[in-house]
Amino acid sequence: MWWMRVILVLLLPFTLLLHKSSCRSIETSSSIEKKHTCPPSSCGKILNICYPFRLKDDPKRCGDSRYELACENNVTTLYLYSAKYHVRSINYNNFTIRLVDPGIQQSNCSSLPLYSLSRSNFCDTFDYGNCNGPYHAIFSRERFLIEASPELLFKHIVYLNCTHQVTNNPKYVNTSSCFQFGYSKSNYIYAMAGDLIAQDFQVGCHVKLVTPTSLLGLERNKLLSYDIIHKALVYGFEISWMHLSCHNRCGDLATCSISPNTNGILECIPGCRPSTGYWSDFCGKGKIITTHFDPDYNFFTH
Repeated sequence: MWWMRVILVLLLPFTLLLHKSSCRSIETSSSIEKKHTCPPSSCGKILNICYPFRLKDDPKRCGDSRYELACENNVTTLYLYSAKYHVRSINYNNFTIRLVDPGIQQSNCSSLPLYSLSRSNFCDTFDYGNCNGPYHAIFSRERFLIEASPELLFKHIVYLNCTHQVTNNPKYVNTSSCFQFGYSKSNYIYAMAGDLIAQDFQVGCHVKLVTPTSLLGLERNKLLSYDIIHKALVYGFEISWMHLSCHNRCGDLATCSISPNTNGILECIPGCRPSTGYWSDFCGKGKIITTHFDPDYNFFTH
């Protein structure tokens, strides 16, 4: 009808404005990133593909080749560690991209991930300072340095195959409502939300698959149903490229954090190296929170 066309015409400028603003934090974050600014690309439901991301068919000057995405059957796809994941969203305000394993079907709780993935795949888990991977599992470098343990962007869901029923550990979530075909007197499939620690191991059980999720509310002390775990798989998991923007804005000798009450504006935190040979990510009296040793530092020339 004519009135629907009028509404669409009126809404178009606002749609384009919203589309552009989704990438605004990246455009203004540093002079380096401004050089890579290109009009946003789109594929399927993902409309805000811009620096550092690019599609394969984008001009070579656009984006960073390490963050190249594919558009396959109108679905935005990311290849990560020899595996393929569907892109659910890109958040330029907190520098995260949310992915879903292509094996997961929303309306089919018996669907399983095609790939196994855990925090051990990401180099920042072991050595943040020397991690050159395009994606990190830790949300904020500053928070990682301040807190006793790193703030991971996702939790693990562990699938276990057991030769017997497990009835003495509530962390073992029964999946029989969805995987009846996989059950027999010698084969039982369980799912566990969170890391599998030594005291959780059961004789006769072995890990079948490990997959991540960023859905909130999967605390391990709660009794979970497999329906909730499946929803967590459908939601997917987030990984970060904040370290790239931090490097572009602040350089090698500083850390950074997202300024409070801003949409993705990074705040640089200068680093320094005292005479001890240790790099400090926080300088000034009472602000040295943690340090890491610089093996190239020469004590005899300083």
